[in-house]
Amino acid sequence: MRVAGAAKLVVAVAVFLLTFYVISQVFEIKMDASLGNLFARSALDTAARSTKPPRYKCGISKACPEKHFAFKMASGAANVVGPKICLEDNVLMSGVKNNVGRGINVALVNGKTGEALDTKYFDMWGGDVAPFIEFLKSIQDGTIVLMGTYDDGATKLNDEARRLIAELGSTSITNLGFRDNWVFCGGKGIKTKSPFEQHIKNNKDTNKYEGWPEVVEMEGCIPQKQD
Repeated sequence: MRVAGAAKLVVAVAVFLLTFYVISQVFEIKMDASLGNLFARSALDTAARSTKPPRYKCGISKACPEKHFAFKMASGAANVVGPKICLEDNVLMSGVKNNVGRGINVALVNGKTGEALDTKYFDMWGGDVAPFIEFLKSIQDGTIVLMGTYDDGATKLNDEARRLIAELGSTSITNLGFRDNWVFCGGKGIKTKSPFEQHIKNNKDTNKYEGWPEVVEMEGCIPQKQD
């Protein structure tokens, strides 16, 4: 009896040790696999972060040099979506901000600091051009002027208004017509024509929308005004 009991005890201990060994081996394999997966995911995440393209101010395609202001703007889309004007990652005008309207949308910015000074829109279809002319005359030297059309920005424009905008550096303003899309960035006191201007004519044969051309977009780096 004692021999039989001792034999059972030996068998039980042997089974316990064998079970413990098998479990420990399986657990170790799973731990190794889990750690391997963890390190692999970590390496992939690091690689993904390192290859993710950088984001620049206003979502422009490249960084601006020092002493330049980054900007991006778009005209309105037909009479449905308003224009958008962004400078230094600050959206100055957009439909979301509810400060855009039919006609010519204008944002004024301090040329030294980049501070937004004013935003307005002038209805050039059903409105009066006189307030727009007075506004243009009141712009101070050294002010950055950003403009974008929405729906129609030309019907009520007269020669005086076009001349004042041309003095801000615009070339296309003389040819801006009914429902053309146009974006422009210039400045009061500029000595040359601005390189920042895009214009698409309203043409029934090439229009993207029924009665309106496609949206025009523009981005760039505006030199900061120096003393």
